[in-house]
Amino acid sequence: MNPAYVAFEGEHRIAAGDLGDVARAARQLLDQRKDAAILVFNGRTSALVDIDFRGSVDDVLARLPKPKAPVEEEQAVSTAPRGPGRPRLGVVAREITLLPRHWDWLAQQKGGASVAIRKLVDEARRSSGDKDRTRLAQDAAYRFMTTMAGNRPHYEDAIRALFAHDRRRFVTLIADWPADIRDHAVSLAYSDHAD
Repeated sequence: MNPAYVAFEGEHRIAAGDLGDVARAARQLLDQRKDAAILVFNGRTSALVDIDFRGSVDDVLARLPKPKAPVEEEQAVSTAPRGPGRPRLGVVAREITLLPRHWDWLAQQKGGASVAIRKLVDEARRSSGDKDRTRLAQDAAYRFMTTMAGNRPHYEDAIRALFAHDRRRFVTLIADWPADIRDHAVSLAYSDHAD
């Protein structure tokens, strides 16, 4: 499993873990080398994370978003006064757009449209779980490789091998890349798969 966040300075991985630990390590490196160019990635999606590194380590950490702990959320829900009606189940109302024939079919289902849609979503998640995980892993590896290795030898062929599910070719093509970049790309692409 990949860490929550990963920081790179050039071709070297300098930190991995929760956002506070990664930001602390990056700020400390910047204290040593003012010209360091640090990129912080979400460890699961490879989305770049924007961190304001101005000031001291404590200043940087104070500006990081504070994630809510599940226990705090649960306590907030349970201590709120309850009104009439159904208990709070974490249901989020959002808008969806369907054709009239879809609404007609949903209206005929036992439990109504919401129950039918939830069942359809659950079934789709069960039946396509492996495909979805593979696609998300490929997307994360692609994002990371594009940012960190887009100008490396064999980049385009490696991307083709990644999306062709050709692990052996993928690993062979990136074998000469800097170790930290190569290892992280492989970890992203194949962390949920057996060798």
